[in-house]
Amino acid sequence: MSLKEQIRQKAERAKEASRRLALASTREKNQALRGMAEALRQEEGSLIRANRQDLEAAQGTGKTPAFLDRLTLNPKRIHAMAKALEEICELPDPVAEVRGMEVRPNGLRIGRMRVPLGVVGVIYESRPSVTADAAGLCLKSGNAVILRGGKEALSSNTAIAQILAREATRVGLPEGCISWIENPDRSAILELARLPHLIDLLIPRGGPELIRLVSENSTIPVIRHEKGICHIFVDEDANLDMAEEIAFNAKVERPGVCNAMETLLLHEKIAPTFLPAMARRLEEAGVELRGCVRSRSLYPSLKEASDPDWDAEYLDLILSIRVVEGMEEAMDHIARHGSGLAEAIVTENCTHALKFLQGVDSSCVFVNASTRFADGGEFGMGAEIGISTQKLHARGPMGLRELTCTKFIILGQGQIRISGG
Repeated sequence: MSLKEQIRQKAERAKEASRRLALASTREKNQALRGMAEALRQEEGSLIRANRQDLEAAQGTGKTPAFLDRLTLNPKRIHAMAKALEEICELPDPVAEVRGMEVRPNGLRIGRMRVPLGVVGVIYESRPSVTADAAGLCLKSGNAVILRGGKEALSSNTAIAQILAREATRVGLPEGCISWIENPDRSAILELARLPHLIDLLIPRGGPELIRLVSENSTIPVIRHEKGICHIFVDEDANLDMAEEIAFNAKVERPGVCNAMETLLLHEKIAPTFLPAMARRLEEAGVELRGCVRSRSLYPSLKEASDPDWDAEYLDLILSIRVVEGMEEAMDHIARHGSGLAEAIVTENCTHALKFLQGVDSSCVFVNASTRFADGGEFGMGAEIGISTQKLHARGPMGLRELTCTKFIILGQGQIRISGG
């Protein structure tokens, strides 16, 4: 069977499964999710062995430490995947929720019912935890899912997906509600992207090349999880102790993820005091610092930042620093170089905070908090299938409600329409 036929067959099974899954009860879906979580814990050893194959294959290929960190599974991360599935169980089921039943003058009652999208294809790279998050969210929201992970995590993703699919069908959910593509060739992505009558939505998560490949070749609607060029602006009215802790966390706690800070913007009035101490602490943590002319005059050991640095998603212990005249210049910089994922201001000035919240065009805008909180789990969604950096039909971390849409429902008592004229 050709690759094209294999993928079409998976999509056809998923489409059929989606019709049945849309009618599954909340109890049935939660039973499956709990079984999936428990199975991940019980098969921790086999998952770590599968992940070891991926890590061994990646060694010596020039992958960065941050990449290897994203690829790694350990007991803590496996238990976190299981916990996320259990948290999804506790969330309200959005399917069949009805809102706004208004009565028209002719007696018709018109409202909206929330329904699944249908079949969701998720295309992602390197992070095996996405397999469980995507499958769990799609299942609870009544969608069948087709997973296509990167070749670097092929063994890990296959092992996780097999466990999840087995547990879903064990409790009576339809076969094909969770499926995955094992072929690592990128031609598989192109085949998947050309099935608009079988797949309702594609969500690519990965580097610019992957996003571009899917966006330019898909005949299916795409919600993009673009790169994360996140900024923190330390205002002239900031609590500098707070600012130091927030900036350090946003850069150092886990630098290889999309919500880590990549550029630190400093108001010129606080930079002479704040920058030297902040820079020393970051350097002690192993961060390579690159700065503008003004920041380098305040801390000469900074490397010179080039134009590409302001548009770089380092995903590593590298940080760009720029001194600005004020909030307007900081917001202009974010508008030119930000990716629309997450931005933050540290300030004690309520007027400045409100202006930043209103004026910064991003899916997540923080006041006095680390950009590392830009995450569906941290927002109470249990997990996320991605962070949409576009504006339709969802924006920001995508959870259960973002994996549904609405349809009009109309209740009548025999009304008929008579055209005038």
